[in-house]
Amino acid sequence: MKIEICGLNQIYPNGNHALKDINLELGTGMFGLLGPNGAGKSSLMRIIVTLMKPTSGVVLVDGLDIQKHREKLRGILGYLPQDFRFFTALKTWEFLDYSGSLAGMKNRKERIAEVDRLLDQVGLLEVRDRKANKLSGGMKRRLGIAQALIGNPRIIVVDEPTTGLDPDERIRFRNILSQLSRNDVIIILSTHIVGDISSTCHGMALLNKGDLVFNGSPENLVKQAEGHVFRMNLSPHEYDIVKEKYNVISTVPVENGWEVQIVSDETPEFRATAVIPNIEDAYVYYMEHKLQAYIID
Repeated sequence: MKIEICGLNQIYPNGNHALKDINLELGTGMFGLLGPNGAGKSSLMRIIVTLMKPTSGVVLVDGLDIQKHREKLRGILGYLPQDFRFFTALKTWEFLDYSGSLAGMKNRKERIAEVDRLLDQVGLLEVRDRKANKLSGGMKRRLGIAQALIGNPRIIVVDEPTTGLDPDERIRFRNILSQLSRNDVIIILSTHIVGDISSTCHGMALLNKGDLVFNGSPENLVKQAEGHVFRMNLSPHEYDIVKEKYNVISTVPVENGWEVQIVSDETPEFRATAVIPNIEDAYVYYMEHKLQAYIID
């Protein structure tokens, strides 16, 4: 299975150019879509799941134009929007059962069995009879994850899925997606949480103000930052100087001052030591240094 995104543009009535000539190709497995708020991620997700028509360009699924074959393709789509909603009058299992019906699961016995399997998978089986609107924020998010997975969709699109989840719940969710990605399924994970990408995705794209500014593996993004991340132990006075001159990633209080990590195109003063970057370091470096230099040029 393959998704081809060709020359995609989205311009809203207020003139906001949310997507600018996006070209991407996605195969089976997990693909991360990363970028700050307002980068265009949600617009791209809504187009892929056929909830919004692009201004121009096409999205093809195995050669089929999604705008011309909406009904057929919606039967293989699972979607968790950022603003997930549910029917407050329904119990947790009833809502998921209803979602299964919409996904084309006609056999009630099989559907109920799948409902309980998914509720167990996302840790909600013990509250299956609780009204959905009585669930905690994290539980509601997990219910949204379950409804995106019911019906065994071939394409799963999740927009900011770990928002509101505690660390254990985030790990549980990433593990679920990792297992599914082995089953000839395309999973698109849209997020502004950089760690979610490095933990789960083999490929990724970085959007910024509607532009596709990076397309590759998380490892290749990290390579962009090698030799540009430094750690220093600073006195309070030195720290005041450094924070005005460099992009500070983290600060940790230590005896007599601060342990500071920065990104920079040149080796800074103040006894700096180069460190191996992680993807969060690479994201900051790419957005604040490499991308800005490209824009200026």
